[in-house]
Amino acid sequence: MKTLDWSVKAVEPSPMSQTQTPATGVVMTLVSQPQFKTQLTHGPSSTVSHTEAPRDNGGTGGSFSPTDMVGAALMSCAVTTMHLFASREGISLGEVRARVEKRMTPPPRRIGELVLDIQMPAGLSAEQRAKLETAGRECPVARSLHPDVKLPIAFSYPD
Repeated sequence: MKTLDWSVKAVEPSPMSQTQTPATGVVMTLVSQPQFKTQLTHGPSSTVSHTEAPRDNGGTGGSFSPTDMVGAALMSCAVTTMHLFASREGISLGEVRARVEKRMTPPPRRIGELVLDIQMPAGLSAEQRAKLETAGRECPVARSLHPDVKLPIAFSYPD
């Protein structure tokens, strides 16, 4: 039987995290539903979302699976973090689009890789691009994932 190493590794704080105040906890709730579905509620806003087991695990594939949500969270976090950074630095960022592909490992199942492609807007200098890319790569979700999960992130620009 394989044992997991749950030891904590020291991580250098990013420049982004040094300027922020400590976050408070957010409560979310879940109610299970028939056919491997769940209803999630975000406490502060009461926004409701749903998950379902994927087809290969008995679900219908009619909604995000829990592991799909991890990929979506990474994508959303990277883009949101870049927008927050741009706002603080006075950078006009504009519309950003992204795509993530989740790749699972063979049994025991886990997320093996999240391939993220981020389409950036035109008009950013080389220095702005570098800073924004660093901010996206160091988003809280990326920094929270296990180091065994591969996170290739590609940025593309129209100019």
